[in-house]
Amino acid sequence: MWSVFSRPVFRRLAGAVTVGLALAATSGCGLPVDAVAGVSVTADGRLLGVLMVCGYHLDGATLYVDSADTDKEVTVGEWTADRRLTAGLTTWSLDAPAPGWTATEPLTPLVAGTSYTLYGWTEDNTSSSRSVTFTLADRDRLTPGEVRYEAVSDSGEESTVTVPTAEFKARACQDM
Repeated sequence: MWSVFSRPVFRRLAGAVTVGLALAATSGCGLPVDAVAGVSVTADGRLLGVLMVCGYHLDGATLYVDSADTDKEVTVGEWTADRRLTAGLTTWSLDAPAPGWTATEPLTPLVAGTSYTLYGWTEDNTSSSRSVTFTLADRDRLTPGEVRYEAVSDSGEESTVTVPTAEFKARACQDM
């Protein structure tokens, strides 16, 4: 019986298929994003976490030091909601006990010049939120009733925007 492929061609084809399968298996491996995280402030300047759940649910949120090297990312605060967060808007104080939230890792003091990232998560790792990155200088530019978050334009461009809370609530799920 004659082979359709020569041995060297077969080896190259098999190698290419193997590499293709490996790339397919490792690319795009992230949690589905079905919520948007933001930050705001109270009238006395205290930092608020803001989550807009668009469809699925979230169980908590984590604030960490943003780093290009994931081995150097350090959690500076983590909160678990007392009940599953479903579609809608929720806010809570990051630096004080907040009704409906348990600080599983209380907020450590934030440092000027450091970039922090807040995101929401599910306990079973089935979904997460779009994150927001900020510094203390960014926090200081916020006024009560404004939310800073990462928006995505129709063309796919990401940008950090600050909008009134009502606009965040109306647009955040569309800006994913």
